[in-house]
Amino acid sequence: RFPGPPHERPRAWFREACSSVLRRATMALAHELDPRQATGSLSDESKGLTPWGELIRDYEPSPDTRWRFGKPNYARVNKAYFEHRAKVHPEGSLESIVSKLVKNWEVESHHISDIRQWKTMDTTKFKVAVNGGTPASAQLMCDIGSDNLLLGDMPEYKASLQTFESANTIFSNILTEGFAFEVLEVFSGPPTVTFKWRHFGKFSGEYIDHSGRQLKGDGRMINLIGMCIAKVSEELVIESLDVYYNPADMMRPIVSVPPMQPEKALEDQQASKVADSCTAM
Repeated sequence: RFPGPPHERPRAWFREACSSVLRRATMALAHELDPRQATGSLSDESKGLTPWGELIRDYEPSPDTRWRFGKPNYARVNKAYFEHRAKVHPEGSLESIVSKLVKNWEVESHHISDIRQWKTMDTTKFKVAVNGGTPASAQLMCDIGSDNLLLGDMPEYKASLQTFESANTIFSNILTEGFAFEVLEVFSGPPTVTFKWRHFGKFSGEYIDHSGRQLKGDGRMINLIGMCIAKVSEELVIESLDVYYNPADMMRPIVSVPPMQPEKALEDQQASKVADSCTAM
């Protein structure tokens, strides 16, 4: 069916299958983002169309889907992605297709708390493992959060002591400009998709470590580089993820920042309280 050398045929099949899936996806209307909004489609801004003019995620929730924290707003992380990505892949390339698939997976795994509403994964089969460790189910990932699952316990961060919500708060405070994801290179097509990835964002916020030290970001870029082996169905539904990277690369740049002086920390806390009091104005 597909011309060309045999080793290129899986890639051609992958492109056609993905194009078919994307053609069936419906385009959401733009909404004014509201954290109190529990339902609804992603805005064009979150999809990357406004103002960047590039569709980088096209997740379309079911009508009854309820967002975990309110409808997500990807404006800040999109800005980080477009300004600091290392690769620009042509539309329709394997890298572009896999990138959309992973970004859609993140929308679902992070922002939808009922796995019965997940569509990017076959939750009856789905397993995710980090560096060859014990695989976790879809439900466990949903309960503890992908941040805790992928980081685990290390001297600088104890995932076992955090909840989904607390981890989300910690990393939102650290990475105030977002933590973007890009696919660097795809090495093989389905059913076993092997690719190299990068996660990146500036330490622009604050972090309080386990000893109580308050660390203020200096804008340094945090870069995580890793590999992933994803098994997918013919419909490009994810059945398993095997992720390989060094989790310490996440926390070491953060804890290596000199701690704030007590007087400066107090000033920042007071300024934050003033700012917080004005958010409803």
